[in-house]
Amino acid sequence: MTDQLTFPDRHRADDEFLWLEEIYDEQALAWVAEQNERTRQMLTSPEFDRTYQRTLEVLDSTDRIPEVTKRGDSLYNFWKDADHPRGLWRRTTLNSYRTDSPDWETLLDVDDLCRTEGVQWVFAGAQLLYPDFTRALLRLSPDGGDAVAIREYDLPTRAFVTDGFILPSAKSAVSWVDRDSLLVSTDFGPGTLTSSSYPRQVRRWRRAEPIESAELLLEIPVEHMIATGWHDHTPGFERDLLREVIEFFTSRTYLLKDGERIHIDVPDDADVELHREWILVRPKSAWTVGESSYPAGTLLVAQVDKFLAGDRGFEVLFTPDDRTSLQRWSWTRNHLILTALHDVSSRITVLTPGANGWSSEQLAAAPPNHSVTSSGVDADENDDFWLRVAGFIQPATLQLGTIGIDGAETLKSAPAFFDSSRFSVEQHFVESNDGTRVPYFQIAPNDLKLDGRNPTLLYGYGGFEISLTPSYHGTNGRSWLERGGVLVVANIRGGGEYGPDWHNAALHANRHRAYEDFSSIAKDLIARGVTSPARLGCEGGSNGGLLVGNMLTHYRELFGAIVCAVPLLDMKRYKKLSAGFSWIAEYGDPDDPAQWEYIQTFSPYHNLRDGVTYPPILFYTATSDDRVGPVQARKMAARMQARNIPGVWFYENREGGHGAASDNKQSAHMHAMSREFLWKHLTGNDGV
Repeated sequence: MTDQLTFPDRHRADDEFLWLEEIYDEQALAWVAEQNERTRQMLTSPEFDRTYQRTLEVLDSTDRIPEVTKRGDSLYNFWKDADHPRGLWRRTTLNSYRTDSPDWETLLDVDDLCRTEGVQWVFAGAQLLYPDFTRALLRLSPDGGDAVAIREYDLPTRAFVTDGFILPSAKSAVSWVDRDSLLVSTDFGPGTLTSSSYPRQVRRWRRAEPIESAELLLEIPVEHMIATGWHDHTPGFERDLLREVIEFFTSRTYLLKDGERIHIDVPDDADVELHREWILVRPKSAWTVGESSYPAGTLLVAQVDKFLAGDRGFEVLFTPDDRTSLQRWSWTRNHLILTALHDVSSRITVLTPGANGWSSEQLAAAPPNHSVTSSGVDADENDDFWLRVAGFIQPATLQLGTIGIDGAETLKSAPAFFDSSRFSVEQHFVESNDGTRVPYFQIAPNDLKLDGRNPTLLYGYGGFEISLTPSYHGTNGRSWLERGGVLVVANIRGGGEYGPDWHNAALHANRHRAYEDFSSIAKDLIARGVTSPARLGCEGGSNGGLLVGNMLTHYRELFGAIVCAVPLLDMKRYKKLSAGFSWIAEYGDPDDPAQWEYIQTFSPYHNLRDGVTYPPILFYTATSDDRVGPVQARKMAARMQARNIPGVWFYENREGGHGAASDNKQSAHMHAMSREFLWKHLTGNDGV
């Protein structure tokens, strides 16, 4: 039994740790420094140093696959390694990329930029000017957070344009229209941000024009989430589009035509895309239009001109079922590539429009317990596609193919960072509290003994329709599997593994279903003899931090240690902190008394109990996290320590944003800290 229906401090109005919400307050930072030092001392050991070094070797490896994006005749890549901790933005040609040692042309050395400007910049991407790709809008974060400075950069001269487009640090979105104009959403001054801290205006900004004079194209209510705009450069189909994101899962898209804003009339909860002559619509709830009804997660297509004229004669491109969902799509010049999951196993399908409708053929299917992803290389130019295959113990391979031509060329293969022959991967299913069948993956030694003694790490997320699929992490192989640990990945409700309905099943008052799913997997691991409560740990970050925070408060008897990263924990105040207002669609509104009645049931900050033994827990976060913010982890750790709950540890990295790390050394430190904390507490001193 759990204490899930017991709510201590239910009517308590005060919050003794509000002062920790002042992120850069001197007293708050002094508390952070003290906690960091305490955690460092607890983890200082030769084992920690070894895990850190072996993790850093993986992250800095020069044999990793350099991921690329094609623009024009070049392939662009951003790369970090030991010699370039802040990274290189660079490019090469396809022919050179095919070789073992591509000839990379450096466009920007971020480490040099940091030294020159005295700012620890974190590269957050670049948008290239179409069609000559001689200019770029660089996104540079001063601390790794979501807020970025945007600066125009000239590629031929490798220099910033001194009188070019420049925006100070903000949660901005920009899109080239042409060489001398942009679509911009940013902080334009007082009153131009939403309650979620995102821009509420989109403007057309012309070169040399004061930004405050830029033409206003869209302004949304302050309680909505964000306004964005982008220009479609597809030759023959050039157009400007605007999007009003109402809340996290609902939005309205507008086409600008002859100065008029035309609403794309689809359900607010639908994904919608205009590509060339086509409109794609994927509703997230059942949709009846005319005499036709479509289940949530269906992919529909129609011709844009006919749709805008009022024709609602869609063709169905994908229909989900109880075990199959559409995850993503991508265009080539003449085809549409769909990636679907069937019981969390990938299937790639190619769809082709023709005189008699759309035809379909399978491009690839994942081997058992692997994932396959595919995307078009250049939808304006050809029918080439990338194909990436990976598994939990199988390093990734990157292939290049052309639709209509048999076979694909293997361009790159990632190195193995641990001996995969020692391990096996299994998929299991467990029945949750309400009878729902929930899958999970287990990665374990081949000679696994079902004696309940195996240190086991259970990882989950369960939110925002995000799917956890098989992927290779050399860091986990070295830091956990090679030491004899078992790794488990949970595919619980709230995620997207089975489409919108799987996500919708754990929203608002039904949030407990995600936690019941996760705890059911924990119980199954124990019942099967894989592990025992003393040997079972769990980890989650962000929404996953809220997940494991609820394991702490409601299912503590199942776990021997917990790692809670960049988490939500105070669900009474979450919407007032950082970008929290934007997540009301996921969790509910705590300021509505009726909704607080159920939200308080999954607010870990409000469900701590006196006289209860909790498993050891490590909270880690980043001062610069401007999405969730560091304050929730701070307050939870402080409240637990104030109540003399033993085994509570806290660490806060200064930079890194929501990822809690800005370079490979910081990433290696956070990973080693998590794994050593868990190993220490799950194995004790009995020689395991």
